[in-house]
Amino acid sequence: MLNLFKSTGLRFLWLSAVVILIDQLTKLLVVDAMQLYQSIPLVPFFNFTYVHNYGAAFSFLSNAGGWQRWFFTGIAVTVSVLILYWLRQSKREQVLLPCAFALILGGALGNLIDRMAYGYVVDFLDFYVGNWHWPAFNIADSAICVGAALLIIDAFRNNGVKSDD
Repeated sequence: MLNLFKSTGLRFLWLSAVVILIDQLTKLLVVDAMQLYQSIPLVPFFNFTYVHNYGAAFSFLSNAGGWQRWFFTGIAVTVSVLILYWLRQSKREQVLLPCAFALILGGALGNLIDRMAYGYVVDFLDFYVGNWHWPAFNIADSAICVGAALLIIDAFRNNGVKSDD
């Protein structure tokens, strides 16, 4: 069993654990230190702004009446199981691809914890230009985006051929 973790992408699960830990700690700090909708300006283009997201990316389906909680929970669980399968299938020589999967897994599980515990996801990173704000997000969302970017880089680097990092 230990060899399975050393010889596959499962060896990068520590990265998922780090993402979950940092994500949950930062969310707890925000919830403990801020009031809902409170915004703390840090630089001219970035605030900490505490919000609840009942939907998915960009608050998709946030006003759907509650069923979306279970829908997004099901998606997160399904994707997490698939990622674990893909991590197990990846070869020892691969690095970029399993790192990407591990980041996405950590982000998905970080937001899943929120969704199961509260019924919403805690978001607090608020970037803006002038009066136009991007939807607030969190560390888990950031890990998912970085992981997705690494997947794209891996696909281009390997030209559609199985990754041999």
